[in-house]
Amino acid sequence: MKKIAFASDHAGYQLKEVIKKYVSDKGYEVEDFGTHSEESCDYPDFAHPAALAVENGTCDFGIGMCGSGEGMQITLNKHQGIRAGLCWIPEVAALTRQHNNANFLVLPARFISEEEAFRIVDAYLNAEFEGGRHERRIEKISKF
Repeated sequence: MKKIAFASDHAGYQLKEVIKKYVSDKGYEVEDFGTHSEESCDYPDFAHPAALAVENGTCDFGIGMCGSGEGMQITLNKHQGIRAGLCWIPEVAALTRQHNNANFLVLPARFISEEEAFRIVDAYLNAEFEGGRHERRIEKISKF
């Protein structure tokens, strides 16, 4: 059973709760790094611990969200072992996995419906890394 790290700020809290149940019902194990309410908070406080869990292998991959998704994605991508993709449509979610081997899906909670979020999550979970020329590109990311 694959384990998913979850992280959100107050703007992403409600969507996080819905997506956690959605993936749990599909058989995934969930580890929630917060936030745990809609009280105003700072997304890095939750993004960093979730990123560390994916980097160290405690979780297989992650799903994060904040209002626009930008802050969450920027914070997650500060970690050398994280490739977080901000996805607003299913096609982008599939490609970020297929071409970038993204190990963190980021959702813009204020800009997508729950139904669209389900389609995005499904596209991400069902896609597989294609390797090949994409592997070469990924190897160059952390060499700077």
